[in-house]
Amino acid sequence: MQHLDDATRTQLEAAAFRRLLQHLDAHKEVQNIDLMILADFCRNCLSKWLVSAADEHGAELDYEAAREYVYGMPYGEWKDKYQPKATPEQLAAFEQRQARKRESGS
Repeated sequence: MQHLDDATRTQLEAAAFRRLLQHLDAHKEVQNIDLMILADFCRNCLSKWLVSAADEHGAELDYEAAREYVYGMPYGEWKDKYQPKATPEQLAAFEQRQARKRESGS
């Protein structure tokens, strides 16, 4: 992508991000804890990254507004509709992931 000008690259990156959000929205069965276990990020991370990017660019974006954008609805509503309680197996896998990160110093 080095051959692309900055504006085109930014447009492509933004389109890919919007597509990621659409993909996550289409797969609500994929839980945040599963994303954290497998990829070390989740929908909440995306929201935090949006807030951080806004801060870096001098724009105002609060976390709840960013989460509503990422989730496509208020977080509490999404959580009530689509997020079951984590299973003991998920919690154990998440803790193993966190322990590996601590051991590796990440």
